[in-house]
Amino acid sequence: MVMSGERTGRPGGGADEAGHGPARGRAPAPSGLRERKKRLTYQAVSDAAVALFLERGFDQVSVAEVAAAADISKPTLFRYFPAKEDLVLHRFADHEDEPARVVAGRPSGTSPLDALRRHVLDGLDRRDPVTGLCDAPEVLAFHRLLYGTPSLVARLHAYQGRSERALAHVLEGGVSARLAAGQVIAVLRILAEENWRRIEAGESADRVHPSAVEAAEQAFAQLRTGLEPGAGG
Repeated sequence: MVMSGERTGRPGGGADEAGHGPARGRAPAPSGLRERKKRLTYQAVSDAAVALFLERGFDQVSVAEVAAAADISKPTLFRYFPAKEDLVLHRFADHEDEPARVVAGRPSGTSPLDALRRHVLDGLDRRDPVTGLCDAPEVLAFHRLLYGTPSLVARLHAYQGRSERALAHVLEGGVSARLAAGQVIAVLRILAEENWRRIEAGESADRVHPSAVEAAEQAFAQLRTGLEPGAGG
């Protein structure tokens, strides 16, 4: 099972460290400028939408109002964002394949679980919002919008399903890889939700941090025990 195997080389080749685009040292693709402009447009439209949603509530703002605020037409908006929910969850787009990128880019001799564990602990230390361990006011407001809107929570699960499939693809182990990926993504979701729950209840990120680290260590010990029989906690 690949979860316990050491990395034997960079997969694919020709990709940069984040898994996107041409390798360093090569001439940029002609579409590079167009891609950057597209990303800027994505961000600008998403920012306008989230500002309106935070002010008035997700269900009280129409797509037409978002398009007007972003100074684009409604059909143009839908070319960038197929669903209204994606205007919010665009913030998670860069994280969708993050577990897969961490595993694919791990150092030689490092197992997938060790790479993911280190990445999660580093995220907790940095108070990365994706870990749920961030008490910055703007992050708290965004999380309240996200978790307080049922349609956004449902759409988030679809994003997490794609994250699971991307990780399973990198693990290259058929059904066993799918099972492993499902467990890993579930663990990451549960850890983040628990951190968010405690911060929303009034605890600071600094106060939650030690127990968040402990919970992460326990979670990866359980993953290791289940996926690598005979391994210690």
